[in-house]
Amino acid sequence: MTLDHWNRMIAVNLTGTFLTLREGARQMGGWGRLIAVASVAGLKGAPYIAAYAAAKHGVIGLTRSLALELARKGITANALCPGYIDTEMTARTLANIMEKTGKSRDEALAAITSGNPQGRLILPLEVTAAALWLSAPGSEGVNGQAIAITGGEP
Repeated sequence: MTLDHWNRMIAVNLTGTFLTLREGARQMGGWGRLIAVASVAGLKGAPYIAAYAAAKHGVIGLTRSLALELARKGITANALCPGYIDTEMTARTLANIMEKTGKSRDEALAAITSGNPQGRLILPLEVTAAALWLSAPGSEGVNGQAIAITGGEP
Protein backbone atom coordinates (compact mmCIF):
# COMPACT_ATOMS: atom_id res chain seq x y z
CA MET A 1 0.00 0.00 0.00
CA THR A 2 1.31 3.41 -0.86
CA LEU A 3 1.13 6.44 1.40
CA ASP A 4 -0.94 8.17 -1.28
CA HIS A 5 -3.50 5.34 -1.20
CA TRP A 6 -3.59 5.46 2.61
CA ASN A 7 -4.10 9.23 2.61
CA ARG A 8 -6.91 9.02 0.03
CA MET A 9 -8.77 6.36 2.01
CA ILE A 10 -8.50 8.35 5.25
CA ALA A 11 -9.47 11.62 3.52
CA VAL A 12 -12.56 10.23 1.82
CA ASN A 13 -13.82 7.79 4.43
CA LEU A 14 -12.84 9.41 7.75
CA THR A 15 -12.17 13.09 7.15
CA GLY A 16 -15.18 13.34 4.82
CA THR A 17 -17.38 11.79 7.49
CA PHE A 18 -15.95 14.14 10.14
CA LEU A 19 -16.70 17.20 8.01
CA THR A 20 -20.24 16.00 7.28
CA LEU A 21 -21.05 15.17 10.92
CA ARG A 22 -19.50 18.41 12.14
CA GLU A 23 -21.65 20.46 9.78
CA GLY A 24 -24.74 18.45 10.64
CA ALA A 25 -24.20 18.93 14.37
CA ARG A 26 -23.75 22.67 13.89
CA GLN A 27 -27.18 22.89 12.28
CA MET A 28 -29.03 20.98 14.99
CA GLY A 29 -30.66 23.00 17.72
CA GLY A 30 -32.08 20.96 20.56
CA TRP A 31 -32.73 17.82 18.60
CA GLY A 32 -31.14 15.80 15.84
CA ARG A 33 -29.93 12.51 14.46
CA LEU A 34 -26.42 12.03 13.08
CA ILE A 35 -25.96 8.83 11.11
CA ALA A 36 -22.59 7.82 9.72
CA VAL A 37 -22.10 5.06 7.21
CA ALA A 38 -19.20 2.89 8.31
CA SER A 39 -18.76 -0.75 7.29
CA VAL A 40 -18.50 -4.21 8.73
CA ALA A 41 -14.79 -3.73 7.93
CA GLY A 42 -14.82 -1.06 10.64
CA LEU A 43 -16.02 -3.62 13.16
CA LYS A 44 -13.57 -6.40 12.42
CA GLY A 45 -11.10 -5.47 9.67
CA ALA A 46 -10.46 -7.48 6.54
CA PRO A 47 -7.44 -8.53 4.51
CA TYR A 48 -6.19 -6.36 1.64
CA ILE A 49 -8.22 -3.30 2.68
CA ALA A 50 -6.26 -2.07 5.70
CA ALA A 51 -6.60 1.65 4.91
CA TYR A 52 -10.35 1.35 4.27
CA ALA A 53 -10.85 -0.72 7.44
CA ALA A 54 -8.77 1.73 9.50
CA ALA A 55 -10.81 4.65 8.21
CA LYS A 56 -14.08 2.89 8.99
CA HIS A 57 -12.83 1.98 12.49
CA GLY A 58 -12.16 5.71 12.84
CA VAL A 59 -15.71 6.53 11.75
CA ILE A 60 -17.05 4.27 14.48
CA GLY A 61 -14.79 5.86 17.10
CA LEU A 62 -15.74 9.35 15.93
CA THR A 63 -19.43 8.46 16.07
CA ARG A 64 -19.19 7.01 19.57
CA SER A 65 -17.34 10.09 20.82
CA LEU A 66 -19.86 12.45 19.23
CA ALA A 67 -22.70 10.47 20.80
CA LEU A 68 -21.26 11.13 24.24
CA GLU A 69 -20.54 14.79 23.52
CA LEU A 70 -24.01 15.54 22.13
CA ALA A 71 -26.25 13.27 24.21
CA ARG A 72 -27.49 15.98 26.58
CA LYS A 73 -28.37 18.21 23.61
CA GLY A 74 -31.02 15.83 22.29
CA ILE A 75 -28.76 14.69 19.45
CA THR A 76 -27.88 11.06 18.84
CA ALA A 77 -25.03 9.73 16.72
CA ASN A 78 -24.88 6.21 15.35
CA ALA A 79 -23.00 4.36 12.64
CA LEU A 80 -24.44 1.89 10.18
CA CYS A 81 -22.04 -0.93 9.34
CA PRO A 82 -23.25 -2.83 6.30
CA GLY A 83 -21.54 -5.77 4.73
CA TYR A 84 -21.20 -5.93 0.96
CA ILE A 85 -24.11 -3.98 -0.54
CA ASP A 86 -25.56 -4.59 -3.99
CA THR A 87 -24.10 -1.37 -5.46
CA GLU A 88 -21.67 -0.18 -8.12
CA MET A 89 -18.88 -0.23 -5.52
CA THR A 90 -19.43 -3.95 -5.01
CA ALA A 91 -19.59 -4.48 -8.77
CA ARG A 92 -16.11 -2.89 -8.97
CA THR A 93 -14.95 -5.19 -6.17
CA LEU A 94 -16.24 -8.20 -8.08
CA ALA A 95 -14.49 -7.03 -11.26
CA ASN A 96 -11.26 -6.58 -9.32
CA ILE A 97 -11.49 -10.08 -7.84
CA MET A 98 -12.22 -11.54 -11.27
CA GLU A 99 -9.28 -9.71 -12.83
CA LYS A 100 -6.78 -10.66 -10.13
CA THR A 101 -7.88 -14.26 -9.54
CA GLY A 102 -9.41 -15.41 -12.82
CA LYS A 103 -12.60 -16.36 -10.97
CA SER A 104 -15.95 -16.09 -12.70
CA ARG A 105 -18.46 -13.49 -11.51
CA ASP A 106 -20.43 -16.19 -9.69
CA GLU A 107 -17.27 -17.45 -7.98
CA ALA A 108 -16.25 -13.92 -6.98
CA LEU A 109 -19.75 -13.23 -5.67
CA ALA A 110 -19.69 -16.47 -3.68
CA ALA A 111 -16.35 -15.42 -2.18
CA ILE A 112 -17.59 -12.05 -0.94
CA THR A 113 -20.92 -13.36 0.31
CA SER A 114 -19.40 -16.35 2.09
CA GLY A 115 -19.09 -14.34 5.32
CA ASN A 116 -22.78 -13.44 5.28
CA PRO A 117 -24.75 -16.25 6.95
CA GLN A 118 -27.63 -15.46 4.58
CA GLY A 119 -25.23 -15.92 1.63
CA ARG A 120 -26.23 -12.72 -0.15
CA LEU A 121 -25.50 -9.07 -0.73
CA ILE A 122 -27.19 -6.50 1.48
CA LEU A 123 -29.76 -4.41 -0.35
CA PRO A 124 -29.49 -0.60 -0.32
CA LEU A 125 -33.08 -0.53 0.97
CA GLU A 126 -31.98 -2.35 4.12
CA VAL A 127 -29.44 0.37 4.93
CA THR A 128 -32.03 3.05 4.18
CA ALA A 129 -34.56 1.35 6.45
CA ALA A 130 -32.07 1.32 9.32
CA ALA A 131 -31.35 5.04 8.83
CA LEU A 132 -35.07 5.81 8.78
CA TRP A 133 -35.58 3.80 11.97
CA LEU A 134 -32.77 5.73 13.70
CA SER A 135 -34.46 8.96 12.63
CA ALA A 136 -37.94 8.00 13.81
CA PRO A 137 -39.63 8.40 17.18
CA GLY A 138 -38.79 5.52 19.47
CA SER A 139 -35.08 5.41 18.66
CA GLU A 140 -34.04 8.16 21.09
CA GLY A 141 -32.24 5.70 23.34
CA VAL A 142 -30.11 4.30 20.55
CA ASN A 143 -26.95 6.38 20.73
CA GLY A 144 -23.28 5.68 20.04
CA GLN A 145 -24.00 2.37 18.38
CA ALA A 146 -22.31 0.66 15.46
CA ILE A 147 -25.19 -1.26 13.90
CA ALA A 148 -24.19 -4.23 11.76
CA ILE A 149 -26.33 -4.85 8.69
CA THR A 150 -24.72 -8.06 7.61
CA GLY A 151 -27.19 -10.91 7.59
CA GLY A 152 -25.71 -12.08 10.90
CA GLU A 153 -22.01 -11.83 10.02
CA PRO A 154 -20.05 -11.51 13.26
